[in-house]
Amino acid sequence: MNWDVVGVGASCVAHVCRLPAFPEPGGVRAKLRVQSQNRACGGQMATALATCARLGLRTAYLGVVGDDDDGRRIRLELAERGISADHMVVRSSPTATATILIDPTGDRIVLWQRDADLSYPPAELPLDVITSARLLHVDDVDEPAAIEAARLARGAGIPVTCDIDHVTPGTEALLPFISHPVFAEAATLELTGEVDQERALRRLRIRLRHAGRLVVTLGDQGALALDGDVLLAVPAFRVSTVDTTGAGDVFRGGYIYAILNGWPVATAIRFANAAAAVSCTKQGAMGGVPALPEIEALLQIQA
Repeated sequence: MNWDVVGVGASCVAHVCRLPAFPEPGGVRAKLRVQSQNRACGGQMATALATCARLGLRTAYLGVVGDDDDGRRIRLELAERGISADHMVVRSSPTATATILIDPTGDRIVLWQRDADLSYPPAELPLDVITSARLLHVDDVDEPAAIEAARLARGAGIPVTCDIDHVTPGTEALLPFISHPVFAEAATLELTGEVDQERALRRLRIRLRHAGRLVVTLGDQGALALDGDVLLAVPAFRVSTVDTTGAGDVFRGGYIYAILNGWPVATAIRFANAAAAVSCTKQGAMGGVPALPEIEALLQIQA
């Protein structure tokens, strides 16, 4: 089987709580009544792949879940979304979980738990699956597997995208294998010690010896890209925000779709911004994944 996108990384089941405000210790907000709550599947990689699948791409997931109800729930959710989990690893450890707190503006706080046993053994990564892909996507949660998968993909001439959400001891080892880096806002600054995003991207250009696009997502400010020596600022779309959970993962799924279509950088990032914006108008990470007509409608309305 040939895949458009193979992803290596995190999935989880999240307990989502909507609150009247974020808690604050020692004051009137130290104890809050939950307005609503639900459980849903999510995780950086699962949500990005769900976006790719919703956009019509053939996707496969390489990750680890527990042999419990949450693990079975994730496997079922992936299957229902058309994401192959044939090479998913099942462990006796509990499946990764998250508790997500959402305030009335749609902003969120994420508390997560992932057992160390939920790491994909790098030596067991299926080479034939990775090399059958048009693109490999990795995140920064299961870094040993991400590094090895990216190394295998680049060795086979396959482009690699990434979700660098925060800096870890493995970040420096992973980045040389990434052909289309996408960083979260804080990661570029932490990697470089800069306080300005343009300076951070230009410093990363030299440090990584990377001649391609470097992209950083900026939440409601959109995204920045350094394409060659040209800095491109692409603003976010204006929407009524319900839930920002998973917006960054949806951005990456939209960006992957654009890369595989060979779009110019400005078009690619604008499309990814629109995908993320649509996801913010819905509840949930995977639940907020947009369809192509929804993205195209927003692009047309805010042309």
